[in-house]
Amino acid sequence: MLEEDNEQEVWEEDAGSDGEQGEGGLAVFSEGDVEPDSNEVSLASLGLEKYAAVDDSSFDDFELPEIIATDVQEAWNAFCGEFESREAAGEMFFTSLFDAAPSLQLLFKSPKAVVAMRFMIGISSIIACCSQKVQLKKEIEAQGFRHLEIDVTSVRVDFFREAFLELLEEMLGARFNSNCRAGFQTLINYAGGAFIYIRREYAGRISLILRSWNFASKGSSDAEVMVADEEPEEGAEEEGDKEKETNANEVKQDTNVKTTKASNQSGARSSGEPGDGQMKVPTTFNEMVLFNASVMGFGANTWMNIILAQFDDMVRNVANSSRLQEECDVVSLVLAKYRGTINLPDFKAVTLASLRSLLPEEWDSSHEIAWGWLWENIEGLLSAMLGKPRQQEHALGNFFRYMEDKDSQHLTQRLFPVFFELAPAGQDFFQQSTTRMHFISGRIIAMTVDMYGTPRKMVEEISGIGLRHVGYAIPVEMFPPFVSAAVGLLQELTTNELAIEAFRWSLALIAKILVRAITEGSTLVMKAINTNQKMMLDKAMEVISRGHRASELLSITVGTQSISPFYWAIDSGATVCAVAMLEDLLTIRADRDVYYYGYDTLFTRHPEAVQRLCATAPTLMPTLLDGLVWRSRQTREGFRRVNYYVKHLIQDLDGNLSMNLEWLVSHGDPKIIRHPTVVMFADLLWYKLASYKFVLSKLYFLLMLVIFITSQAIIPNHTGEQQTREELTVMFALRILNYLGMMCKLIFSTVRKVCSDCANGNIDKSLCIPIPAYLRSTQEAANFILMWLLIVSCAQEPFFLCLIFGETGPDGFPLTMTCPGAEEFMASYSIATFLAMMIYWALLLDLAIFSMRISAYVLVCGRMLGEVALFVCALLSLIVAFATSISALYFEYPSVEGAHVWIDVLLQAALEMFPQENYLEIAASSVVVFVPVVVFVFVVSILLMNLLIAQLTQSYHDAFSNMQGYARLNRAAITASTLHSVSRKRWSAFLNGLAMDTPLEFNEGDVGLAGGIQVLEPASAHPVFEDTIKRYGGSTDPQAPWPREVVEEADDRLAKLEKTLSKIVKSQGKKRGRGAGASSMGGSSAASSSMAMDDDDD
Repeated sequence: MLEEDNEQEVWEEDAGSDGEQGEGGLAVFSEGDVEPDSNEVSLASLGLEKYAAVDDSSFDDFELPEIIATDVQEAWNAFCGEFESREAAGEMFFTSLFDAAPSLQLLFKSPKAVVAMRFMIGISSIIACCSQKVQLKKEIEAQGFRHLEIDVTSVRVDFFREAFLELLEEMLGARFNSNCRAGFQTLINYAGGAFIYIRREYAGRISLILRSWNFASKGSSDAEVMVADEEPEEGAEEEGDKEKETNANEVKQDTNVKTTKASNQSGARSSGEPGDGQMKVPTTFNEMVLFNASVMGFGANTWMNIILAQFDDMVRNVANSSRLQEECDVVSLVLAKYRGTINLPDFKAVTLASLRSLLPEEWDSSHEIAWGWLWENIEGLLSAMLGKPRQQEHALGNFFRYMEDKDSQHLTQRLFPVFFELAPAGQDFFQQSTTRMHFISGRIIAMTVDMYGTPRKMVEEISGIGLRHVGYAIPVEMFPPFVSAAVGLLQELTTNELAIEAFRWSLALIAKILVRAITEGSTLVMKAINTNQKMMLDKAMEVISRGHRASELLSITVGTQSISPFYWAIDSGATVCAVAMLEDLLTIRADRDVYYYGYDTLFTRHPEAVQRLCATAPTLMPTLLDGLVWRSRQTREGFRRVNYYVKHLIQDLDGNLSMNLEWLVSHGDPKIIRHPTVVMFADLLWYKLASYKFVLSKLYFLLMLVIFITSQAIIPNHTGEQQTREELTVMFALRILNYLGMMCKLIFSTVRKVCSDCANGNIDKSLCIPIPAYLRSTQEAANFILMWLLIVSCAQEPFFLCLIFGETGPDGFPLTMTCPGAEEFMASYSIATFLAMMIYWALLLDLAIFSMRISAYVLVCGRMLGEVALFVCALLSLIVAFATSISALYFEYPSVEGAHVWIDVLLQAALEMFPQENYLEIAASSVVVFVPVVVFVFVVSILLMNLLIAQLTQSYHDAFSNMQGYARLNRAAITASTLHSVSRKRWSAFLNGLAMDTPLEFNEGDVGLAGGIQVLEPASAHPVFEDTIKRYGGSTDPQAPWPREVVEEADDRLAKLEKTLSKIVKSQGKKRGRGAGASSMGGSSAASSSMAMDDDDD
């Protein structure tokens, strides 16, 4: 809604253009002007001279004389009969009104079909009771409440009245007599004056309601600290005193009766119901309402909970009739699901009793009047809808349920084409395919039915859709023609007025929620994101208060739904704005009182920010991590202070281990993992927590390896001599320890992890074979293989086999390995123990992570194995190719038969193990065979070997720059997996030791922000030439925006300079063109004229 001054200026422009004398023109009326003398005399003769013009001085009882009322009602019925429907008549009127006064269109935000329908319903209600002063005043008051958010003025009422009378006279002709004109003129003037009066006089009530509700909704404890000297808004005190004088007796009597009743019931309840424990005293409004409802005998009225759930939104939007109507509409839909009896006045009694209890010292007659007035209006809105939603849901549901497929397709396929006809500009905002728009049409139609079925769920869903439309920059002006198009299409398919009314009402409510969500969510920040320009974003941030600057970048909330502008910038590809927003959030600003830093706000609103950036915007990760570091510009003894704000990287909002390290490991970027911020918190977790746990696990593994080596490689005698009894006993005991300590441990761990993956559905399929997800880890896969090798070794253990077969050694000792039953399994047993020994040593390479250099070397060696594997594959291919080719020669070497023999020969040649005299023997026997052998040796020795050297060199060069990063990724992965087994006690002690809730100093005596760790680093490591904290003087009010920065002014000057230069270049181009054209006689005059026009433009 425009500001009053702006609206008045627009109105005056319309009045100046449309108010002059002319055909079809409207006369200009100023406030207090009256109509021509003929009407004035007729009104005076009827006793209606007070309402010859708009009178907003009072809101008195009024009624039309019976003769005029009858003529007005007959004329109105005749007017409605000229159109197919009431909505068509309303649309006709608003079309003529907007043509006469375009500025009035800005006051109506709902679709024209909805406005027309409401206008016809409202004016029909007023005309129906125009001869009954009590009913007329109530109807006018209800209408005025609905127009509280519209700035109704006398001038606007005059334009409205003249347009309406002109349309009636045009449509009715002679039937529109003087009595009709006098009656309609009087009614409109009376209603307009009442609207102005209601808006002016009820402002004090609204202020009183909102102020008292702010304290009541917070609980009685907060109400006790209400500031006694808080002054009401201007006019509120006078209005309250006036109401006290006029209504004191009535209010006093009503208050005494209700208070006595509530006190008696409460006293009976407290004295007659002994409890097992101490009674809990209600401290919030909701608790107090439920308590009083039970005390006053309304405990069984569960429908009160429905109203109570949205009562806060109703109260806070008391001055916004459209929003209040929306809340009441939603509540009426939910109340329609209630099958019992609903008596709305009961809720008023409970509400007032609860407010009296929560505000005992402040409550007086003005509060009683204001809250009673509020509930009467809410009750009126709810009463108008009680019973209707159930009928409308039934009618609309049956219509769509039994609608033919061709009609359904017609409705969905024609909706957007008709909408584009009504609003051609809408085509620019819909770039989806036709089938996608058909799907959207079907979903919208389904939502009209779902709105009746699950209203609260639909409100949340529609609010979310509206917030997404904020990012799409959809103008709200597109919704009215869309509703009109949908309603018009439905009217072509059915004549069922109830179904049409249900569809129109539901779709209008949906459009209203969408418009509200878009309007509330359309912040300057979102508009800047749509342009993806840093300058626009900077200008949007200039007007935001310093205390809310971070939240404006991270959250836009409408109802229960919210959207993150920062995430929206990332998802929509507005990377320029995304970088600028992140830099702004992580810039430390300070006034004399407070340091402002968006670090906490960012990770509180988006705990998964690191994961999101790694997945969708990895280029923003360096910006994020740089913003978490502050370095002092000052140095002392060669060192400078550095604050790393890593609290939210280490722990989550609940104080548990954060997932940030795991997300960085999954991202796998060796450069990000080497960032100083990541190195700081990763090393902190490693050295103070994970390393201790890791060393313990590896010490156990190392012990098992020593036992395995002793029992398999040191004690056994492979010379054929008989083992002593002591050696056999030690070997047997050590192998038992190995099987129990390692094999059983691996079996238990594997079963647990497999069951966990199966329960969580973490199963991968490779060649149709289900594989648990945990085996994707190289470490876990090696443990899995080691487990099966130990199982095979245990099954073929010679000691066990000899004991099973009951055989003993040569000296009769029961422990032996040389019994006949174990001899046949000795070969496979040896291979299994050999492979197990190799895997034992391979798993021990994890100990290299204690040194980054050793770990990096191991990783580089592992990366080189890939190149070696390629070389081996190429070599084997060449061997097979040459062996089969040589075997096909008829001049075959006589002593060699078969390709498999040649494979052995060529393999020895490739490994330089083939004797030199054998080459001479081949050359002497067959030159034809000797030539391919020489070619093979040449290819392998010169080509493949040098190619392998080149590949290894280049691969090492590529891996060298990132080998430290890969080493840190390896350590981080082990750290993340190890920390899950850390006890809660040890974790709490670790967090307490960090003391990250203690503010850190920036410089000596300058206490700054908490949530970080301070270290000293060499001054030459990261030179700092200017203070990264932006400090400002002036006001320290958190509601004040930050002063504009000089850099931004320079940017603005640069932008203006660019525009000026562009204009100069364009102007010079035109002049050169004119100069070329001036050489001809015919073009000289045109060139002069063009130059003169350009000079005028400049």
